[in-house]
Amino acid sequence: MTEIDKVFKALADPSRRKLLDSLHAKNGQTLGELCNELNMARQSVTQHLGLLEEANLISVERQGREKLHYFNPIPIHEIYERWIRKFERPHLEAMHDLKTKLERK
Repeated sequence: MTEIDKVFKALADPSRRKLLDSLHAKNGQTLGELCNELNMARQSVTQHLGLLEEANLISVERQGREKLHYFNPIPIHEIYERWIRKFERPHLEAMHDLKTKLERK
């Protein structure tokens, strides 16, 4: 499985997207904080975090006995660059051309 496949697989699950949203809102959360935020069992959250870490969507830093989880936006930006941005350009150019034509009239 390629790196981008791991990212898409990780993003396919709503619970993992909620975890990423939670980390985006407040980076550096512990497992306990994430469990409370999502009302999920520790084991479930741990499994989801493992897949997110494998996809490089989060990084983990040990602080004493706890692990802090941080959102890594780079893989999502890479998806944007590869799969979204190139499809936006023609639409934006068409809207710009239409605006220019309408303003001339």
